[in-house]
Amino acid sequence: MLKSNSSHYQDFTHLDQWLYYLENLHSTEIDLGLDRVGKVAQRLAIDLSFAKVITVAGTNGKGTTCAFMENALLNAKIAGAKQSVAVYSSPHMQRFNERLRINKQDIEDQALMAAFEQIEAARGEISLSYYEYTTLAALLVLMDVKPSFIILEVGLGGRLDATNIIDADIAVITTIDLDHQAFLGNDRESIGFEKAGIMRQEQDIVIGDSNVPKSVLAHAHALHALHGERLFLRELAFVVTGEKTSWQWQSKQTLLTALKTPFIPRDNVATALMVLEKLEIPLSADFVNQIISITKVAGRTELIPQKNHCDVILDVGHNPQATRYLADYLKQLKEQANYENIYAVVAMLGDKDISGCLQSLKDVVDYWYAGALSVPRAASKETMQSKLAMFTNATNCFDNVDEAFRMANKQASSSDLILVFGSFFTVAQIRAQLTIC
Repeated sequence: MLKSNSSHYQDFTHLDQWLYYLENLHSTEIDLGLDRVGKVAQRLAIDLSFAKVITVAGTNGKGTTCAFMENALLNAKIAGAKQSVAVYSSPHMQRFNERLRINKQDIEDQALMAAFEQIEAARGEISLSYYEYTTLAALLVLMDVKPSFIILEVGLGGRLDATNIIDADIAVITTIDLDHQAFLGNDRESIGFEKAGIMRQEQDIVIGDSNVPKSVLAHAHALHALHGERLFLRELAFVVTGEKTSWQWQSKQTLLTALKTPFIPRDNVATALMVLEKLEIPLSADFVNQIISITKVAGRTELIPQKNHCDVILDVGHNPQATRYLADYLKQLKEQANYENIYAVVAMLGDKDISGCLQSLKDVVDYWYAGALSVPRAASKETMQSKLAMFTNATNCFDNVDEAFRMANKQASSSDLILVFGSFFTVAQIRAQLTIC
């Protein structure tokens, strides 16, 4: 066993102590690459070959696609028995433990701490980022639990993300659009190349983007993945038709009709269904509607009623593709629920396309309440104000997002809707103040 770089980790008795240590262990918050994490994984003999592994990449829709597959796998009876299902995702909303759940239960502190101790003893001279360290911990826990299915949500990109040290049975790409350009490139072709890096030979590949970048298809073809054999593309291998209130999904093998409106984006349900078919999960309209009815994800168009006051909708959308979807969703919701006005509470990170995100919603939001987050990468209130001033005068800016929400809540009436969006940090901060029924 290799010597640890920490002389005091044996004294850690709480998970928070470990997490503080990991946050300050590596010099760079985001440090893509598989060399460091791969070497430590070898020392730890990481091996998930006991399970069916699905790796999910994409600009948007990863979390909701994973959640739908998770619920379907947990409720499907395969060979007369129910299966155990694990999901690893990031970031978390309230508690770190949310990042790894086994059969819908967040992992316990002690299991994580035991894994951290193994990594600390094995890594020796190798410095690991917070995300690399915690990904290895999740993989160690999974080796101990040995679930039937493991769903790995890529953190950033794909090719150089720590989850990509695992050779999955199925690679999934949800959508491809502009986000994290500093790390992934400035156009869809460059970003597509990074996300396509999760693909492997002799592996099923499911792509939910209906306008696939050439870089993704080129990578798939280089792996000899032919359409209809191992490559399953939206609009070719599976299609969605019909109205949102009653729609149908069709592949070459399956036709599902009279499907209900999901709480998550319909496109992500469609992608998940193709994966489930490749996993040979029996699909019927009744079964799919059952899973649609139970699949909700915190912070993704999450509607929360406030007692004796207006509703609040939370959404972690932080890039233009996500906010365009959010704008369409809000237009329909406003019409259905007869909301009078929409008050938007927004705080974002400074390295995001703030203008693009805000302008996607300019025709649906009536009043804007902008704040600043208390994290290093946060956009200042002055930045938020200047971006909003490009298209509206109905703006109020505050030193922090808590104050922005408090004032929006004070001004809104019971017939209005408050939208909170812009970042996981924004949603997590406000969600912690609301009573979730």
